[in-house]
Amino acid sequence: MLYTEILKDSRAFSRLYKKGMFISSAELSAYFLPNKLGVNRFGITVGKKIGNAVKRNRAKRIIRSAYRSEEKRLPVGYDIIFVAREGIEGKKSNEIEWFIGGRLAKGIKTGAGVRQSSLGKNKGVKKPGSGGSGKNNAPKKHDP
Repeated sequence: MLYTEILKDSRAFSRLYKKGMFISSAELSAYFLPNKLGVNRFGITVGKKIGNAVKRNRAKRIIRSAYRSEEKRLPVGYDIIFVAREGIEGKKSNEIEWFIGGRLAKGIKTGAGVRQSSLGKNKGVKKPGSGGSGKNNAPKKHDP
């Protein structure tokens, strides 16, 4: 890989998951964030939902191969983590190349990824008096 180092540091993975932007498809999610270095740093995560060790290693090989093919299209100076999803099973590397060279490269260049920090804020949290049946929203009276 020409402009790439392998990313193995768990703190870097955590930082990308929390603060990075991401782009997803049915097969793959990619988290990315600028790293202020002259190279890209690249990591892969494949969970046990994908299958046994043979299937997980195949998924990693396909992602690595697709990344190598499309590396020149990506801007330099980013940390990138690929997370394999259940849809990757049975896919060829050229299908993953389309995601990396097309959607990911465009998303990084234009900043079109979804920010992690914007997801899940106040989701499912109701403020008192914000509507509903009225039964649960009424202030409770305490008897002394």
